[in-house]
Amino acid sequence: MQQKRRDEQTTHFGYQKVNAEEKAGKVAEVFHSVADQYDLMNDLMSFGIHRLWKRYTTELSGIRAGQTVLDIAGGTGDLTAKFSSLVGSDGMVILSDINASMLDNGRARLIDAGIIGNVEYVQADAQYLPFPDNSFDCITIAFGLRNVTDKDMALRSMYRVLKPGGRLLVLEFSKPVTPGLKPLYDLYSFKILPLMGKLIANDADSYRYLAESIRMHPDQDTLRSMMEGAGFEQCDYHNLTGGIVALHRGYKF
Repeated sequence: MQQKRRDEQTTHFGYQKVNAEEKAGKVAEVFHSVADQYDLMNDLMSFGIHRLWKRYTTELSGIRAGQTVLDIAGGTGDLTAKFSSLVGSDGMVILSDINASMLDNGRARLIDAGIIGNVEYVQADAQYLPFPDNSFDCITIAFGLRNVTDKDMALRSMYRVLKPGGRLLVLEFSKPVTPGLKPLYDLYSFKILPLMGKLIANDADSYRYLAESIRMHPDQDTLRSMMEGAGFEQCDYHNLTGGIVALHRGYKF
């Protein structure tokens, strides 16, 4: 029993096993380190394809004018910018991130782009969302769920603050399904990506963690089951770029 309690208090930070209470701080260090080069590295390491993944996310969101959107782990605001345009002056988008450096970068970027008036900024942990029940028409989390210490708790928190009839979209790295893609993806992830991180962001370790965290993240079917376990219904997913990324969607009824 004592051994079980100890195991329940540990989690993974990449391939490293750490105490659960340490993970958030370690993830914060990663994103503090890469915040200033985050957008550039996203473009370089995905060859710009991340923009297509995010466009597909907005297309499947079904967002309409006047609605309210929560963009969790919104980083530098790519999705928030798109949702701001969709909800219009009568709607609202909340850009949320647990990391102050990322949130500051997102705020500065959106203000510089003239996106003001229907966007608010909240520093928050996805496991403990500081919003009333039934607050949002849509919630998105793009490339953030794998960094959360307790994913099941975060999904339940998202379900709580979603309005009945609302939907959650989880855009995240996943498991390649195209034959022959996995070895090439592994080579790129563990050899080329850390080298790019060292050359561009002066931080190979953070991008080595990125590759490891992707491998430790649940596969497509497991994540769908986790969403269902949190209460979401009609859950499905769409593999993108051969399953390197998957977009999961679930509804609250």
